[in-house]
Amino acid sequence: MEQKLIIRGRLLTTSDISFIRSLIKEHWDKGRTFISRELSRHWNWVQHNGSSKDMACRELLRRLEAKGYFQLPPKKIRRPTRTRNKRYYTVPEHDHSPIEKDLKHISPVTITMVRWSEYEPLFNGLIQAYHYLGYCQTVGAHLKYIAFAQKRPLACLSWGAAAWKVSCRDQFISWPHDLRTKNLHLIINNTRFLILPWVKVPCLASHLLSLSTKIVPYDWQKIYGYSPFLLETFVDRERFLGTCYKAANWLNLGTTSGRGKYDRYNKKNKPPKTVFLYPLNRHFREILNR
Repeated sequence: MEQKLIIRGRLLTTSDISFIRSLIKEHWDKGRTFISRELSRHWNWVQHNGSSKDMACRELLRRLEAKGYFQLPPKKIRRPTRTRNKRYYTVPEHDHSPIEKDLKHISPVTITMVRWSEYEPLFNGLIQAYHYLGYCQTVGAHLKYIAFAQKRPLACLSWGAAAWKVSCRDQFISWPHDLRTKNLHLIINNTRFLILPWVKVPCLASHLLSLSTKIVPYDWQKIYGYSPFLLETFVDRERFLGTCYKAANWLNLGTTSGRGKYDRYNKKNKPPKTVFLYPLNRHFREILNR
């Protein structure tokens, strides 16, 4: 029996691999970007707002190449690592002076969506410099936010696509595989949450999470053309207790298996994380199981 090959949530058949090989052979001289765009166009592989899944398609091709299914053309542009890191990870100048006040004394606190704005380099740099996971470019739909008080940044939050499969989450929703594949986009993930290290404001983290539940769905609808119905996040148990999520009324569902996002062979290579969910609609189960 042929083993199922699933990458980026897409089931790949033998005929799919054969078509990709022929596409590479036909357009070898035009490069990887052209090939990925042609493949996504042929598959009509688009996001739910109608835009092409070109970046996801490129990742799919790279992972298939790594598995030995074919060889891609050489990259046409090779940027030195140092230059690439400087472009994305340099922290713009910012004020490090301590902020140690009660929440009411720094109000109003605002959360600003900064993707595609002049503040995006600041977000990228702060995450790279001060978040334990650092910064990496998110593939697919995602939004970035900075929380400000009196024009000073307090925190950074980012949101992106949900994890492909999480046992305790999927049992909580009670959805079968086909509906999970169809409706997974209706869940979005709090991929990064950083309170800047010089900010010591009690209850700030839970306050920002509460504000986000009102702001993020509106922005997601405005930019991507649909509203999420469930928020999720994963908290490293070896580093954090998830207290701010509990205080903001997120649901603690249990822990991950430690397999990691892309593991399909039951190799536990990641530390288990606590899974938190926040329903945005009380009928979320009925909606996700349609």
